[in-house]
Amino acid sequence: MSDFTLSQETRARLMKVSTASVATTLYKRGLRNQFIQNVHPVSWKGVNMVGQAFTLRYIPAREDRNPITVFRNPDHPQRVAVETCPPGHVLVMDSRKDPRAASAGSILVTRLAVRGCAGVVSDGGFRDAEGIGKLDMPAYHQRASAPTNLTLHEALDINVPISCGDAPVFPGDVMLGDGDGVMVIPAHLVDEIAEECAGMEAFEDFVLKQVLDGAAIIGLYPPTTEKAQADYAEWRDKTGR
Repeated sequence: MSDFTLSQETRARLMKVSTASVATTLYKRGLRNQFIQNVHPVSWKGVNMVGQAFTLRYIPAREDRNPITVFRNPDHPQRVAVETCPPGHVLVMDSRKDPRAASAGSILVTRLAVRGCAGVVSDGGFRDAEGIGKLDMPAYHQRASAPTNLTLHEALDINVPISCGDAPVFPGDVMLGDGDGVMVIPAHLVDEIAEECAGMEAFEDFVLKQVLDGAAIIGLYPPTTEKAQADYAEWRDKTGR
């Protein structure tokens, strides 16, 4: 488990920024592979998902190890992960990018929501996705899938480094989800990323207003002219941003 604890101030900042802004700030630091590929909101409700990662790793199922009766085992890793993911954290599952069998279903995901978890992410599928989409807790997956995970996946390791949609995820990293998808922010960078992104969001709101008013992009985005810089400074004074 990471020693890092996400502060309420940083969490609040990330609730207002986009995965696109985070991707740009990470790219400036040489990190190009932090967006989880081919993972989408089950049902986007307009509110970001922010929380530290608690991970579960699946491997290919071997048939003699994964009969339906394994769910009777109180130590089954999938069930244990659901019951031990800390409140405010995001359960992130490495399902090998294979949505043909579900990583979890609505009952387990509902349990995460009831326990106060911040969200759930899988690079595979969810069964009962319609029910999951009705929850207030954010959920992200590749697509809906009816078969149980046991048909193709074996839950094996809890809270270890994983790959999710080709992005590296370490326990304690901060997951930011919006309508586009999910970014993985390394824990040691998250405070500075959140602060920088807050400024980026303000500038992009200014640029969008200028574009809607008919302004050309060249010299404005990025602001390479003195006029663009002066206009932005004036806008910040007026808006308090």
